[in-house]
Amino acid sequence: MILKYITLFVGLFVFFSHSYAQHHHEQVSKSTVSYVCPMHPEVTSSKAGKCPKCGMELVKKNIDQQDSNPHDTVAVNPYLGTNDRYTPFKNFAVPVAHPTTDPSKIPGFTISNLEKDIETKAISGARAGLHLPQGSADVKTIRYDLFVTDSIVNFTGKKRQAIAVNGSLPAPTLVFTVGDTALIYVHNQSDEPTSVHWHGIFLPNRMDGVAHLTQHPIPPHKTYVYKFPVLQDGTFWYHSHFSLQEQIGLYGALIFNKRTEPDIPTIPVVLSDWSDMNPHEINRRLHAGNDWFAIKKKTTQSYSEAIKAGRLGVKLTNEWKRMTAMDVSDVYYEKFLLNGAPTQHLSQFKAGDQVRLRIVNGSASTYFWLSFAGGKLKVIANDANDVRPVEVDRMLIAPSETYDVVVTIPENMKYEFLATAEDRTNHASLWLGSGMDMPADKLPKLDYFAGMKMMNGMMKMNGDMKPMGHEMSLQQVDMNAVMYPELKKSSSNVADHLTNKKVYVCPMHPDVVSDKPGTCPKCGMDLELTKGIEGKQLEHDHNHTGKGDLLTLNYNMLQSVEVTTLPNGPWKDLSFELTGNMNRYVWTLNNKTVSESDKILIKRGENVRIKLYNNSMMRHPMHLHGHDFRLVNQYGERSPLKNVVDIMPMETLTLEFAATEDGDWFFHCHILYHMMSGMGRIFTYENSEPNPEIHDPVKAYKMVQMDDRMFTLSGEASVQSNGTEGLVTYSNTRWQISQMWNVGYKASQGYESETTVGRFIDKMQYLMPYVGFDYHYKKLTGHEKNLFGDPELNMFGQKANKSNRKVPVFGVAYTLPWLVIADMRVDTNGKLRFQLGREDIPLTPRLRMNWMVNTDKEYTVGSRYVWTKYISLGAHYDSDMGLGAGVVFTY
Repeated sequence: MILKYITLFVGLFVFFSHSYAQHHHEQVSKSTVSYVCPMHPEVTSSKAGKCPKCGMELVKKNIDQQDSNPHDTVAVNPYLGTNDRYTPFKNFAVPVAHPTTDPSKIPGFTISNLEKDIETKAISGARAGLHLPQGSADVKTIRYDLFVTDSIVNFTGKKRQAIAVNGSLPAPTLVFTVGDTALIYVHNQSDEPTSVHWHGIFLPNRMDGVAHLTQHPIPPHKTYVYKFPVLQDGTFWYHSHFSLQEQIGLYGALIFNKRTEPDIPTIPVVLSDWSDMNPHEINRRLHAGNDWFAIKKKTTQSYSEAIKAGRLGVKLTNEWKRMTAMDVSDVYYEKFLLNGAPTQHLSQFKAGDQVRLRIVNGSASTYFWLSFAGGKLKVIANDANDVRPVEVDRMLIAPSETYDVVVTIPENMKYEFLATAEDRTNHASLWLGSGMDMPADKLPKLDYFAGMKMMNGMMKMNGDMKPMGHEMSLQQVDMNAVMYPELKKSSSNVADHLTNKKVYVCPMHPDVVSDKPGTCPKCGMDLELTKGIEGKQLEHDHNHTGKGDLLTLNYNMLQSVEVTTLPNGPWKDLSFELTGNMNRYVWTLNNKTVSESDKILIKRGENVRIKLYNNSMMRHPMHLHGHDFRLVNQYGERSPLKNVVDIMPMETLTLEFAATEDGDWFFHCHILYHMMSGMGRIFTYENSEPNPEIHDPVKAYKMVQMDDRMFTLSGEASVQSNGTEGLVTYSNTRWQISQMWNVGYKASQGYESETTVGRFIDKMQYLMPYVGFDYHYKKLTGHEKNLFGDPELNMFGQKANKSNRKVPVFGVAYTLPWLVIADMRVDTNGKLRFQLGREDIPLTPRLRMNWMVNTDKEYTVGSRYVWTKYISLGAHYDSDMGLGAGVVFTY
């Protein structure tokens, strides 16, 4: 009997255990199996179906399933959050903007949108693709009112004009939650037009905020309404996309929270650069080739400095290859700001606290090195896309990039989060915690002559960079590392080969070592002669420092937490070579500016693959509006999604994105002054619906093209004891109009004027054919002689006719090695003239020399000492005017 009950009990136990296990398995399966759009991972559903955004079939996915491939296995990220339920996030450690709750209190305004019903009109696709559990929360329309005003700021002891938004610089941080509809009223209370771009956001094209491309600019004292669904989560930002307003304050953080975010203190960190100089003047000086910024940064790399550093040969080689001074940035900035100030203190944090920094590089043109005195930087997201957490000691953030970083406060002390400009001229700081100051290590000045030597090896005589292949990609090799004083010269691999003998090492790949001279098999650079140091262990010079194993973030470390492969479909392959001329400040793709190139047509449903090769001497952060692209790296199907990619000189990168949108989308360099010079393209979807905010597309596009066609004025004029001379130039990307004069105080000293109009026709802008008019008058005494004899006959035996020459000329100017300008011309009388000359030879940081000689037996030599940005003290000798000294005015 007992045996019968035991048997019955065991049977029932097995039955119910099996039933419970099966039921539990089904429940787990239900909770872990979902259907996801391969193109829009934010689109999830518990049932099979199609993506409401792009129409693709949803793919079944088990989120608990792990692949044995380590590249496919993503560590649990406790900072990811979820969209399963709604929990309001209020753990911001600094103030953020408050939504408008009572619109009736907003002063009256006139809406400038052409869609007059935009306030109440349903936005097509709003909340599309978001699977939010019913009853989890009310999906809301969140309204902000932004008041753009002209303002005066004082960051340096001087009052300067700026743009404030709601009275602050940077603009206030706007916060939304996935599923919201953003309704943003931009009230332009300034005296010039504006527009606002929502950087990195998926939104209707007419809301993208690019002046003249997706909307008309917001007129002064009018209001524009932006309305779009919040389909993403992460750290974004917004900024002006009109003229150069981004430089003077119209930028701010934009945070899209998941429905539930991890409850740790969060700090929006907006980095920016500030110059007391008007941004239009900055732009003009860059195009003029003026080196005032280099003087202010102490980076002129003059001949006296080269001799002092033992680098004269490097300097001569540099100019032989027609390069000017080496630099890592274009503009001198008086201040670098973090949330609108050079320093910010937040004392509420204690030992063990974790803090999430939502970092935005809102600068116009500055890269920042980031480090933390309290230890590692844990990177958890990039460009608003979650990545597998990776811990590094330092990282470089490009203009317009965003990163989410978690730091931990080790002790009850005050720790510095340090943002140092890449050119190391200054920094901004965020101090976390209270107690004794724990500063981060400051970065020493760059060794520019080491960088110059490296660049000499990288560049061909024709101005092209030497391709470096796949070894040189994804920031894995920092070409600027040779300039970092904190880094050793060679790697530990070199030490294995060195005792006290001489070996040859590649400056870019220190693992390449040879006993004989030659070229690097990886990159083609010339190997450098290096003397060994017996018994000393040398460390990596690219991602490590002499202070220990300091790891630097690069793009190859970023791994998406989701599969990012594109859907099946036709492919469109594009290749862009990033090109430019630093001397004339022209930046292009495939040697064409935006205005010189056609729009690139793409079709919905196709995949676009872009291959980028940087054939310029500067790095460029390339940004694509309205889309994320895959940056193909070692993680294959989990390659990270980004909307900005920094590409260094000689690097080759591959980007991929699915064409799912409509309208015109800008792809451009996010260094503001490079973009304004024309470094970009416009992607246009075929068969797009007309943009209701652009009533005259042809006229509007001409306005877009005007940006890189604009002319800038520059010049130099001297008033000296023997007369006045000068040169005024009015130029743009290709054309150059010049007016030169030499006027003595006496008729016997001569009066000379040359007017020319030329166009640069080659990629490097070395060659410029021109036409012009030459006027020369001099009262002859009959006893004129100079170093070359009788100046009335030129070196070809032709009559110079200096006493009364009024004649059209046709010629060509070409930049030779050492930056010497060779000029050959003929006038309508058949007289030939060949001339050689060079301006602005940097003898010392502030002393410049110039010389000229031609076959008309004319010559001059002079110098000037740069006193201020506009005034120099100069002296010169001219074959007609004689010796003189005075003041030189530079514009």
